[in-house]
Amino acid sequence: MRRPLTSEEEDKIHEKIDRLLKLDEFPLTALEISSSVDEDKVSEIFVRINSQGTPLNQANFILTLMSVFWDDGRKELEHFCERSKRPSADGAPSPFNHYLRPNPDQLLRVSVALGFRRARLEHVYSLLRGKDLETRQFSKERREKQFALLREAQTYTLDLQNWHEFFKVLKRAGYPSDQIISSQIAVLYTYALWLIGKRDFKVDLYALREIMARWFFMATLTARYTGSPETRFEQDMVVLRGASTAADFIGILDEQINAVLTRDYWEVTLPKELETAAARSTGQFAYYAALCLLGAPVLYSRMKASELLDPSSKAKKSALERHHLFPRKYLQRIGVKEKRLINQVANYALVEWSDNIKISDKAPNTYVPGMEQRFNASELQQMYTWHGLPERWYELDYPTFIGERRKRIALVIKAAFEKLREGA
Repeated sequence: MRRPLTSEEEDKIHEKIDRLLKLDEFPLTALEISSSVDEDKVSEIFVRINSQGTPLNQANFILTLMSVFWDDGRKELEHFCERSKRPSADGAPSPFNHYLRPNPDQLLRVSVALGFRRARLEHVYSLLRGKDLETRQFSKERREKQFALLREAQTYTLDLQNWHEFFKVLKRAGYPSDQIISSQIAVLYTYALWLIGKRDFKVDLYALREIMARWFFMATLTARYTGSPETRFEQDMVVLRGASTAADFIGILDEQINAVLTRDYWEVTLPKELETAAARSTGQFAYYAALCLLGAPVLYSRMKASELLDPSSKAKKSALERHHLFPRKYLQRIGVKEKRLINQVANYALVEWSDNIKISDKAPNTYVPGMEQRFNASELQQMYTWHGLPERWYELDYPTFIGERRKRIALVIKAAFEKLREGA
């Protein structure tokens, strides 16, 4: 439908045309670099220009250096990361997996840790520019030597055999996919340590998988690399300087694990940390991993948690769901209204989707007895042990139940870790 333009619309059109005509007056700055300037200066100028506008981190600076001095290496890294995000269409070997879809700067951290035994990227940026950290002098020879180390480390990091062999570590630790992993940096730093153990200390692959599974379980449970991950991992690198053999490598990591997972941790610290309503609690995820390690079924089912957490199973509705043992609406009816109390980790259990629908908002002492009839007394006792539930838990008042279950969940996580440590 045609209509005449209003005066306001005509003014706006004239204004836009005037702005378009003024484009040829817009100043554009071009930086011209003399052909006599060496590569070091070119890379420094490139980094300085790129650091304006969008803030860049140290990984971005190193990737920029790679563009100048080793562009094929940067392209290889970016291509690997792109391929890791989806399965190959023709079934050819690919980096796709159910744990990590990394960005180039993330895998760069792994290569840096392997090649330079460092976590702080600002130091590595200086090294790659050819700087002597003691004399503060630069040299082309030193730069080429450092880039050779990075090339070797990146080749090892992106090796598909190493990449997929490492993911067996996470599965061994009870984590079937990234669905119950709260920290990607914990995965990346564990991969770096795994590569160091395999390449530099020649640790037997089976023994390496076992120690690194224990390490990852500890690191993700305690949020070891949350807060200041570079500082924490730098400290881990320093401790490894005292190792020279495969036995040293395993012994040092086990010492670090034992220093963290003490009796006080299991009995005091962990139950206290489980007093949370955080949606991605490391303690809750470790508990789900523990169910996988122990071969436990989900609550009121004979289907194992590991089977229902399998990332290859996809349906319109998830086969597995988190269920409030004391349903939200039921708690609200009895006066518990704070989300912080309702969504406590200890009020959740893994159940099959169909059971979650049946339970709805019923009181525990209404829905539980019917579900208990599916099992004999021995099966029920074992199930309640795995799920941190006291006998006839549904008859407890809510505060008593929550406090008791926190302690029991901590014991289940401990039992799973002990099984992992024993290699059973």
